Amino acid sequence: MSVKDFMTENLVTVTPETKIFDTVDLMKKYDIHRLPVIADNRLVGLITEGTIQEALPSKATSLSVYEVNYLLNKTVVADVMITEVKTIAPDAELEDGIYLMRQNKINVLPVLAGDKLVGIITNNDIFDAFLKLTGYYEGGTRVQLKILEDKKGVLARVAKVLADHDFSILTVIVDHQSNATILEIQLASKETEKIKQFLTDNGYEVLRAAVTQP
Repeated sequence: MSVKDFMTENLVTVTPETKIFDTVDLMKKYDIHRLPVIADNRLVGLITEGTIQEALPSKATSLSVYEVNYLLNKTVVADVMITEVKTIAPDAELEDGIYLMRQNKINVLPVLAGDKLVGIITNNDIFDAFLKLTGYYEGGTRVQLKILEDKKGVLARVAKVLADHDFSILTVIVDHQSNATILEIQLASKETEKIKQFLTDNGYEVLRAAVTQP
């Protein structure tokens, strides 16, 4: 899976000259927390709820309400935006995006194709990707198997056993550990006990079997 499979393409953007008050209104209107900043059709920065909050006078300020409003009305995006923005390409692997976010302790990556902004991917998009990849929205039965046999061909053998008995596999996650292989399989059927018994009868150690429903 690549970044472009999960990024948001319909973007709301601002310019460096956009007033902070207008920026806040846009965030509220579209229920978003971060906005790319565009100038001459190029990404020049990023503004977030956090950067705006940092720019606001503290509650301990001696300024009057009118003075605060006056200052904020003069403040534009260019005054508070982040200019050193981490970005990623649309064809990058989703894992690369996750790694970049984790390494830099950030929750958003603008997506650039060359110099053109084509999307944005956030931590919420990553969560949605995880739910999709694990088959959460499909419902059915989630089975976790511990397999001690040779790793080579493990998945093929389990898949064949299930297919031969008309169990449809929706998603599979494979975790090769030092002493075993853990298979996390999402099946379309909700006959959890039947599936568990069937796999046990076929010599597989079932660590967990549970119905999943979106």
